[in-house]
Amino acid sequence: MLKAQGIRKKYGQLEVLKGVDLSVSRREVVALVGASGAGKSTLLHILGTLDRPDHGSVEIDGQSVSNMPAPDVATFRNRRIGFVFQFHNLLPEFTALENVMMPGLIGKRPQEQVRADAEKLLNRLGLQHRAEHKPAELSGGEQQRTAVARALVNKPVLVFADEPSGNLDSKNAAELHQLFFELRAEFDQTFVIVTHNHQFAAMADRTVEIRDGQVASLG
Repeated sequence: MLKAQGIRKKYGQLEVLKGVDLSVSRREVVALVGASGAGKSTLLHILGTLDRPDHGSVEIDGQSVSNMPAPDVATFRNRRIGFVFQFHNLLPEFTALENVMMPGLIGKRPQEQVRADAEKLLNRLGLQHRAEHKPAELSGGEQQRTAVARALVNKPVLVFADEPSGNLDSKNAAELHQLFFELRAEFDQTFVIVTHNHQFAAMADRTVEIRDGQVASLG
């Protein structure tokens, strides 16, 4: 599903990634772990096409994305990749339902189809009664589950998450972690998740430690 080779990235004189090789199989849940500043989030952004490497290549679902023109990358990302971040990044002026629909509308899918998919996801995540509420009216756990629904609305093959439970209490964090495995089982999706949560890392199919910009160990 995902193959990265020789990924290098510098910001100014700071070399953040120093030649990372990583492969992820279809339907795998992989946890990226390591100390703050090790390069985990930078790697995640490059794997997810949000940033480009200085050197190296990224292949997703058999397609090379490293040298793809920017407009094509944006289209590919919208259709094939989902993102969940530590901060939910919901748009405050829109309802939960409208936030979930946004990637589908950006991708110019039929509005009624996108709405149906968004409602189905909100129902699946136990948020049907909160669909017309705006983010400020939702709890932290509800906001993050809404962000997960938004990440899934275009039926991506690959989902990236960057510290998705970092701002949640232990109960909501545990529920979110369990949710990822339930979604994998239901939708055959692949997850790559940056986390400092040891319990979640232990649940993952595989743990990859990033240390000083390189892969230090593969669990």
